[in-house]
Amino acid sequence: MPDFAHYLPVTDPTWIFFVVLSIILFAPMMLERLRIPAIVGMIFAGVLIGPHGFHILDRDGSFELFGKVGLYYIMFLAALEMNMQDVQKIRGRALTLGLLSFALPMLIGFGANFGLLGYGAPAAVLMAAMYASHTLVAYPIVLRYGLSRRKAVSIAVGGTIVADTLTLLVLAVVSGLFKDDVGPHEWMWLLLRVLVLGLIIVFAFPRLARKFFRRYDDGVVQYIFVLSLVFLGAGLMEFVGMEGILGAFLAGLVLNRSIPPSSPLIVVALVEHPSVFIIAAVMILVGGSSKWLAALATQKLFHMDAPERRLMFGLTNSRAAATLAVVLVGYRILLPDGSRLLDEDVLNGAMMLILVSCVGSSLLTENTARKLAQAETVGDDGPQIAEDRILLALSNPETVHPLVHAALTLRTPKSNTPLTALNVVLEDNPHLREEGLKQLERAVAIAAAANVRMITRSRWSVNVVSGISHTMKEFNASDLLIGLHQKTKLTDTFYGKLSTDLLAAIDRQIIIYRARIPLNTVRRIHVLVPRRAEFEQGFHHWADRVALLAEQLSCRIETYGGRGTLAALQAYWDQKRYSVTAEHHVYTEWHDLLSIAHNTHQGHLMIFIAARRGTLSRHNYMNRLPEQVERYFSARSVMIIFPTQLAAGTDGSSTIRAGLPVKVR
Repeated sequence: MPDFAHYLPVTDPTWIFFVVLSIILFAPMMLERLRIPAIVGMIFAGVLIGPHGFHILDRDGSFELFGKVGLYYIMFLAALEMNMQDVQKIRGRALTLGLLSFALPMLIGFGANFGLLGYGAPAAVLMAAMYASHTLVAYPIVLRYGLSRRKAVSIAVGGTIVADTLTLLVLAVVSGLFKDDVGPHEWMWLLLRVLVLGLIIVFAFPRLARKFFRRYDDGVVQYIFVLSLVFLGAGLMEFVGMEGILGAFLAGLVLNRSIPPSSPLIVVALVEHPSVFIIAAVMILVGGSSKWLAALATQKLFHMDAPERRLMFGLTNSRAAATLAVVLVGYRILLPDGSRLLDEDVLNGAMMLILVSCVGSSLLTENTARKLAQAETVGDDGPQIAEDRILLALSNPETVHPLVHAALTLRTPKSNTPLTALNVVLEDNPHLREEGLKQLERAVAIAAAANVRMITRSRWSVNVVSGISHTMKEFNASDLLIGLHQKTKLTDTFYGKLSTDLLAAIDRQIIIYRARIPLNTVRRIHVLVPRRAEFEQGFHHWADRVALLAEQLSCRIETYGGRGTLAALQAYWDQKRYSVTAEHHVYTEWHDLLSIAHNTHQGHLMIFIAARRGTLSRHNYMNRLPEQVERYFSARSVMIIFPTQLAAGTDGSSTIRAGLPVKVR
């Protein structure tokens, strides 16, 4: 038998990279069957292949580089977990849980670290910061059970922002005290520098990102640009004397957009001293009990149920990204006597804390979420949209990209229903078929990048309207998404003959979209709703689409309409538990939209809820709507929605009327 120990540790860069990639690939796959978070597999793998395990890999300079880069990236991903829209709605409760889940672990943890374990004040504070931080490792579980809209979940998400931000500030201050001979009395100056740089990141980075995204729509280029901003923020934070992870975390908060996930790989040592078990036991006990007390106090303060307390505790008890950041930074800090601020016993104890908290949090959240999902009735939290079949009619190569992105944003997240893209080829223009097929292929590629399946159809027809109409019926489509007609002659109408004929031939919801900026750079949505729209059959359907759009873009909504209509709209959103932040304006200037135009900017999206002729919500001002859009909104992204108008009695949905305090303009 060959002596494999002779070839270990692996030193060839090719084989090192192969081993690392293999672990990243297979560890999460194996643990997925056990419903254990992937980061647990990464930690186990690091233990097994590390210098004190099977010694397959050694800790050399390359791993120091990968570790620092990975540290910034996992903090960036931790910030991307936050849903800022949710936080705005329950900011008081989220702030309470966040402060409690930070203060209690810090106070109890400092006492235990300083009094029981005998660590000095800086080390005791830094260890307590590990207890105070938490990562939403169990959040995918509540998504799987459809509980993401519960208040307890939103409070836990908001509390994560508060707790992790305060934890990173503590880390920045403590680590800053050991840089450049900074004395303990100069920490206020350090905080001031962090605050100034933080404001620069908060206000400058989003603007740079929006300008870049509006100019370059390639996904790979955008991803590289986002990573560049992350490491720029980290580098600037180090430049002012703080830890770079704070800059990476802030960049993640201000660039709160979804990017492909990744998993960290760390190499740690196995237990060599029995004292590590005592340290780990104290860390697990103090960390878990303090988070439970924070959840209990929040439950009592806001009169919540016991299952909601368990859900908050399950979500906030797991440690991962921020805890890794704290312990690794503390491990790298060298004291004047040559020892480390946090020794290897603390490092290994932190790994045990992460393992136990992640597994325990996942099991508790799984058990609680299953019980809550079984207890809920279908009417309490039914599907967001009963019919979610969107058909895209593609004909112009320039509108393929914005239309597909609009469809991806309007659809129900996690829906298994594929999108459908259609290109109609007239029988007297067969040479256009190849161009149409290219458009369909491009649409499929864009959807695939978002992990969404798209069905394509290239259809021969005597006219475009009949081709689209027949395809709508064949796929039982709920929505038709088309681009706004582009005028080529002075005699052309605003909608164009095609859109006008489609409105007469199709009774399902039709969405006409014109993009001036990429949809993911929209900062606010304005919605003009006609009076008596709540009595129409398609009211709930377009309300769902608008709410989903706002949730996906994480932006506010401003609505304009009659008092009763706005009250019914808000009541429906509340009933469906949409996490939208809406400001309602009672509007009476229907024949001149200049006042609304003054409230819009280039980064806003204007949505007009229209109505077909002969319906309750059809008003005379809609005859002048094309003129108003061309005059006041020519430089704005515009979406015009014609709601579903089926035969009488086929909808069956009930109209919701409710009182709502609305802001009167």
